[in-house]
Amino acid sequence: MGTILFSDIVFGPIKSRRLGSSLGVNLLPRHGKWCNFDCLYCECGFNKDGKQDKEIPGKEMVLNALREKIAELVKDNTAVDSITFSGNGEPTMHPDFPEILEGTLLLRNNLIPSAKVSVLTNGSILGNEAVANALLKADNPIIKIDSANEETISLLNRPNFKYSLSETVDLLKKFRHRFVLQTMFLRGEFQGKKIDNTTETEVALWQRLVLQIHPREIMIYTIDRETPASNLEKITVDEMKKISAPLLATGYKITISG
Repeated sequence: MGTILFSDIVFGPIKSRRLGSSLGVNLLPRHGKWCNFDCLYCECGFNKDGKQDKEIPGKEMVLNALREKIAELVKDNTAVDSITFSGNGEPTMHPDFPEILEGTLLLRNNLIPSAKVSVLTNGSILGNEAVANALLKADNPIIKIDSANEETISLLNRPNFKYSLSETVDLLKKFRHRFVLQTMFLRGEFQGKKIDNTTETEVALWQRLVLQIHPREIMIYTIDRETPASNLEKITVDEMKKISAPLLATGYKITISG
């Protein structure tokens, strides 16, 4: 099992399949994982393997690191398409996430105004008004929903709390036409249970969900790196094109990453 942890608060820029030249921001422990999901495909590994480091960077530490890195990149004429909150788990779990995002927007506006500010989130803390309002200020609030089936979410994403898809859908009402939906498609097996969100039933439910929550655009992708669960399989670009075709026909902008 390969595990990728980001040991710096600010890292990259790296070439992202979906965001171009992406300057990453890790608000989480630098030598461990901190997330309220435990996805089978997470490049950071399983939650149980990253509990030793519980230290998170403070607000000023993050903004100072970001300021210094951006100044360095500007001096070197290095392109940055996106400042992306990702890192070793769920970024919105940081208690100062709203204030850090505000500070990041100011730095972006003053130093690299052409860059977008993106947040990769599982949407688990949308019920926190301060977090939700902060996400609405980001250029790309990228919210992950991998299935419209609660049982599949339980098997694939393994929330560490009482997750409710219907509650998430309700909380997304204020995000209509303003967020990016991100979905990982795969198939496989874990602990004797089959997992496949590409079946005809799964796809029909997912397509119906998209029409219900009205994302601004959609990013669908499949496995690209080694996963902590070993019996998972990537799907083909052609399969993802078939899954997305009916939504494309209705006018949705969809990015496919194989």
